[in-house]
Amino acid sequence: MIKDLASLLLTPAEMNAVDAAAAASGIDSFSLMERAGAAVAAMALARYPDATRIVVLCGPGNNGGDGYVAARHLHESGASVAVFHLGDPTTLKGDAARAREQLQLRSVTLESYTPDDGDIVIDALFGAGLTREVSEEVHAVIDRVKDARIPVIAVDLPSGVDGRTGEVLGAAFSAARTITFMTRKPGHLLMPGRELCGSLEVFDIGIPSRIVRAATDGTVAENGPEQWRHLLPSAALETHKYIRGHLVVFSGEATKTGAARMSAEAGLRAGAGLVTIASPSQAMDANAAHLTAIMLHEIDDETALRGWLEDTRLRSFVLGPGFGIGEKARAFVKLLRERNLVLDADGISSFRGDPAELFDLFADGDTRLVLTPHDGEFARLFPDIAADRTLGKADKARAAAARAHAAIVYKGADTVIASPDGRALINGNAPIWLATAGSGDVLAGIIGALMAQGVPTFEAAAAGVYMHGEAGNRAGKGLTAEDLAVHVLPF
Repeated sequence: MIKDLASLLLTPAEMNAVDAAAAASGIDSFSLMERAGAAVAAMALARYPDATRIVVLCGPGNNGGDGYVAARHLHESGASVAVFHLGDPTTLKGDAARAREQLQLRSVTLESYTPDDGDIVIDALFGAGLTREVSEEVHAVIDRVKDARIPVIAVDLPSGVDGRTGEVLGAAFSAARTITFMTRKPGHLLMPGRELCGSLEVFDIGIPSRIVRAATDGTVAENGPEQWRHLLPSAALETHKYIRGHLVVFSGEATKTGAARMSAEAGLRAGAGLVTIASPSQAMDANAAHLTAIMLHEIDDETALRGWLEDTRLRSFVLGPGFGIGEKARAFVKLLRERNLVLDADGISSFRGDPAELFDLFADGDTRLVLTPHDGEFARLFPDIAADRTLGKADKARAAAARAHAAIVYKGADTVIASPDGRALINGNAPIWLATAGSGDVLAGIIGALMAQGVPTFEAAAAGVYMHGEAGNRAGKGLTAEDLAVHVLPF
């Protein structure tokens, strides 16, 4: 990973702009292709020294040019190399044509490739720039390689994966390894592209970082501490529990109290100075039996909540975990419209009949609302955005954040955090074993605690997602949500 570009993500269009700007600055574009192809060849030789044959699949553009350069280096090193082309290679232009001319091997048509034992495949067909479904010819080759279980090294991105969205365009190679250049694309982090990339390496081919950075406004990046660390509360000696903030988590009925307690426990461990569970009277005994450092306050209805909210020290609220779906949730949210609120689970679903009612409550002023939907909940609040096949997950999260005037945590293996101002962060540190019941309740508590400590809404959501992933890594495989809450640590 190139250190000063580590969190940056460029769309394929932005990377094309980088290439054009590099050429305009006087950098020889063929020298960049030469370095890229040489890096691909080096990876193949280093990672698969026992390969009987290295098969290079070359496409009709510059990704294919990288493949032709790699094939030349491999051939010159003494490796057994076979090259297969897509389309008419005599129509290649510019650097790709030059790369093919320098290759002292004859290439044959892609459709003639039949996998053999001992093959490895270098996929240099399309890279990240593909925007349409792959042809039947390419689809058939992908299927043959998959059926033969041939290891694949993808150049830039596995062919068939959209570099902007991570979506599969008809079919895609499943690579054991992927090598990309200068910086990653959103498709390297968004599912299913992330999974199809296998092990990813980023190689510096010599484009100055200033040119790479100038091609993007940085609105979409990987989630990490450099994005929000400067806004976290300092570990100052002169502090007390109210400076560190008071978080309130609403409990459900007596048989559904566990989710709120896990959320509250996570909030306390994430640094909130005080955490209170607001419980209906019939659930007070169930909650009291399990609480020590977390406080308990009886709230049965709107009247009780309205009176309690006269205490302005109550900074942030979590509503949803185990709360129940319906009018009570909607009524409580209306009373909380001037406070910081994380709305999760049942809280989100309570507005599925009229999402605009929720959005209108938080439409004015600073962003105060965080919504944490998974796919199904996202579709209930934003049905038209969810159904739009032209949008990737980051695009959808950004559109939803703008509509709701909220920070959106669009959950999944590739959680995206989006702000109403257009920023989006793609999270990459979460282990797969976080997919367990109650994990989202813990996340809601962490985010609520950060908001209670004064962290701005979007950054609180992003930091919370990252801390949640770190807690999952510490807890390890086989974790339960109770284990996860115990492993939450302030950053």
